[in-house]
Amino acid sequence: MTQAIARLDLPAQTIASTSGKAREMLEASQRNLGFVPNMYANMANSPGVLQTYLLGYELFRNEGGFTPVEQEVVFLAISRFNGCSYCTAAHSMIADKMSKVPADALAALRDGRPLPDAKLQALAEFSTIMVQSRGAPTPEQLAAFKASGYTDRHALEIILASAVKTLSNYANHVFHTETDAAFQGYAWKPQA
Repeated sequence: MTQAIARLDLPAQTIASTSGKAREMLEASQRNLGFVPNMYANMANSPGVLQTYLLGYELFRNEGGFTPVEQEVVFLAISRFNGCSYCTAAHSMIADKMSKVPADALAALRDGRPLPDAKLQALAEFSTIMVQSRGAPTPEQLAAFKASGYTDRHALEIILASAVKTLSNYANHVFHTETDAAFQGYAWKPQA
């Protein structure tokens, strides 16, 4: 039986309803994405949360040492483990349309099945281990991850991705964030 999740009583913010740093970030989103994602509108209630999320996300994307496909594997594995419908839908769309994750790998990630590519499977598995163990993998788990072709630096970057996804997944939980129209074709619900 699933436990009910509390809902924060804060309104989604808009460019018109915000000022200062929050407004700047929402305006940048509108310029860059063509819309303000519902997640950003909610996070803007705490500009520090939104700014930290955006900075960490950008650093992971641009400096994390993973290919775009690998980035989505990490984000989807973490979001699925955390049961975040919003992020799983959003990253599924990005994985399919932008990062070109193979369809069979994307379906496996969304369903929690083994991926057909052994290296990507090792990445998904280790990303999940890092969240599940709260950053305390066993020596054997780290050795298996490295034996699949990754490095200690990659393990550290998964910590960054976990921090980014903790901000977004947890915020989406307490806001009960509605999936944006742009991601609706990839809607996902955690299995009970």
